[in-house]
Amino acid sequence: MAPETTDKVAQNANAKGDVLATARTAAIQAAKRTADLLPMCQMVAVGTTTVHFHIGDAYVEVEVEVHTVDRTGVEMEAMTACTVAALTIYDMCKGGDRTMSIEQVKLWEKVGGRSGTWRRDDDVDVDREV
Repeated sequence: MAPETTDKVAQNANAKGDVLATARTAAIQAAKRTADLLPMCQMVAVGTTTVHFHIGDAYVEVEVEVHTVDRTGVEMEAMTACTVAALTIYDMCKGGDRTMSIEQVKLWEKVGGRSGTWRRDDDVDVDREV
């Protein structure tokens, strides 16, 4: 996004209101409703959803951590929450900046479930096209 847009988000000066608070709420709602959005995703009891924003000069990074006591993982819930938070930021800021883009939604770590623990290796090529 344009640096001016990032400044407005950081200073809570967006015309539509508090961008980060709204995006946080959207992320939490999305984590809880993932099974409604993804046809083959099973419903999981979401325990806690923690949303962090990292603001740079020309970007807002969204990081979501989701926990459950269920017997399956919640990586789809976390990635859906990140994506919906990013879309909310875009929606609230698009009036002043249509140059924004949403990029690189990726899983960093998954613990539990049938497949156990998985962590992203720093050497993974995140720019490859699938």
